Amino acid sequence: MNKKLLAALALAAAHSMACNDSRTPGNVRSDYSGWTAYAGSKDGIRYSSNDQINTENVSRLRVAWTYSSHDRDTANRTQNQCNPVMINGVLYGTTPTLKLFALDAATGEQQWLFDPADEDTASRKDPSRFFKVSRGVAYWESPDGRDVRIFYSAGAHTWAINANDGKPIRTFGDNGHIDLAEGLDREKNFHPYIAATTPGIIYKNLLIMGGRVAESADAAPGHIRAFDVHTGKRQWIFHTIPHPGETGYDTWPDKEAYKKLGGANNWAGMALDEATGMLYVPTGSIGGDFYGARREGTNLFANSLIALDAATGKYCWHFQTVHHDLWDRDLAANPNLVTLHKKGQRISAVAQITKHGFIFLFDRATGQPVFPIEERPVPQAALPGEKPWPTQPFPTLPEPFARQTFTEADLTDISPEARLEMSERFKTIRFSEMFTPPSKEGSWIFPGFDGGGEWGGAAVDPESAILYVNSTELPWSLTMIDVPPAEGLSSIHAKGRQAYNRHCLSCHGPELKGNGSAFPSLQDIGQRYNADQLRGMIDNGRNMMPSFQHIPASEKSSLLAFLLKLEGNSKITAVSKEPVSETITDPYVMTGYNRFLDKNGYPGIKPPWGTLNAVDLNTGKLLWKVPLGEFEALRRRGIPATGTQVYGGPVVTKGGLIFVASSQDDKIRAFDKKTGKMLWEARLPAAGYATPAVYQVNGKQYVVIACGGGKIGSPSGDQYVAFAL
Repeated sequence: MNKKLLAALALAAAHSMACNDSRTPGNVRSDYSGWTAYAGSKDGIRYSSNDQINTENVSRLRVAWTYSSHDRDTANRTQNQCNPVMINGVLYGTTPTLKLFALDAATGEQQWLFDPADEDTASRKDPSRFFKVSRGVAYWESPDGRDVRIFYSAGAHTWAINANDGKPIRTFGDNGHIDLAEGLDREKNFHPYIAATTPGIIYKNLLIMGGRVAESADAAPGHIRAFDVHTGKRQWIFHTIPHPGETGYDTWPDKEAYKKLGGANNWAGMALDEATGMLYVPTGSIGGDFYGARREGTNLFANSLIALDAATGKYCWHFQTVHHDLWDRDLAANPNLVTLHKKGQRISAVAQITKHGFIFLFDRATGQPVFPIEERPVPQAALPGEKPWPTQPFPTLPEPFARQTFTEADLTDISPEARLEMSERFKTIRFSEMFTPPSKEGSWIFPGFDGGGEWGGAAVDPESAILYVNSTELPWSLTMIDVPPAEGLSSIHAKGRQAYNRHCLSCHGPELKGNGSAFPSLQDIGQRYNADQLRGMIDNGRNMMPSFQHIPASEKSSLLAFLLKLEGNSKITAVSKEPVSETITDPYVMTGYNRFLDKNGYPGIKPPWGTLNAVDLNTGKLLWKVPLGEFEALRRRGIPATGTQVYGGPVVTKGGLIFVASSQDDKIRAFDKKTGKMLWEARLPAAGYATPAVYQVNGKQYVVIACGGGKIGSPSGDQYVAFAL
């Protein structure tokens, strides 16, 4: 390995500079009796110090109240992943169509409701533009307590709402909101899709925001920004794709990458050490997930945990967990701040879980690894033009919480028929190890694109420094193809095919077959929707699908003609002779996000398929692992609990419990945090793909979960359910 490459690797792997040498990380906050921020507290540890509900009495939990917003989509397209906050006896959260509510936290009675559609003419015409996701809200109050605000996002608009009455604060931003697509220090030559699915974090009088952007090669930049809570004016920006003169800029061989590339965004949330003013920001990959010829190098600050001065946005240190990401290995959960005890030393640390089942653990002040992290050689055979990075970082400890290999010996054993079916499919994909570059022969992504660890994040007990995390253990396959040609089609359909290749193929596949409920088939879409309805979806997006309002009208018409198989003269086919819009494109595209499921929808790997795990961060050792969720049909066949795919996170309490929903079987459960033994379970009205909130009000402890369903074939729901003794 040459000296230039080694130097780049050294910076890509870890780099630090003191933000303020006089600052020493303080204790993680000790008051966890409320639920005042996303993940419970700004240190992001999903912990409650309430112990009224404990291992002895948890079996007596009953439904205390339910709240329904009555806005689920009956076609099962809505979700609700919100982790609500509780402030002074009021619960604030969001509904499936991104309305904001305030409830009496003890009774569930609605106090007010804000609907962003009332502020937007376009959304009144097509409310489906708000069939998106909001995972929570942020709360701020003035020192005298007279000015109280909820900050939350509906798409690209982040609103400031009076917490007392639900009215927009018109002096904030543009008549009550800011537009996250503005103020990115770049000409608008990028995909305009930007949405804040996870709430920002409050530091003093600053609202610090990340956001979700498109996954395509023309994605918007994912810069981190802080806004004044009073005015909405931008106060600082950290460029996650460095500009000239900034740390990390010299690692990019293309010195104009910051003008052309996007992504490297924080969509999963942050953590804040309020005692020191240090902010910890995990980022995703550079746009264009699976082919990186245009983005040679390690791609800083993508796939990195970045420490910033929360007051100024000044860079402190970073660590890159994946170099030159070709596998969509975003850092998909907020970090956890924790105090460790190792060899008699007390360490203020930050833990970051990953999709591939690792836990990276660092000294919070310096960024130095608590346990050694090794750079190991990885496979290099890749598509023409691609230059994979030769090594990737592997923590020696903590131990992984998900399986790391997938071979023929690991194929499902729930029945001989299922094993035979999956064995035949297994052989169609080239055997590979972790970090095998994408290819036309195909490779396994295991843990899958959705983890391992995901946006539900981890919970940490601050008294023991034990981390609890749920994990999906499902292989996905990744196969690349040449971008399908448009030759041989009529001129109208050729343009439509080009537009489809650019905007739709990676999700709906080269043959328009789709992939599961998240990416439905488009082959006969004309039998389900008319042209106006389809144009509305293209303009406004729906569920996982972002808005494509930015593409030219002629390109939309060509796409509609292709999808609806229209020929001859009509308003749709009377398209202009303009060429398909110029934008960044790649010569290869993936065939889709392909879960390895059998014909009955069960994973093609041996169980467990979803797990709950306990890891001691002091020693790095995995303490226990138990299945999370089950399939009733398999249980009736005598098959022990297998676990299911899981979305949403756990909460750990001083009462000795872990509360977690997340599973496909529509249940919420409580586990003994010491042993992993399940102590209680309850059926929910829809799957709880969210993280519970745990709080105490009027002397009673509550556990509240959003039951939104809507993922992986689950029916949609619109209820919150509260449990108490």
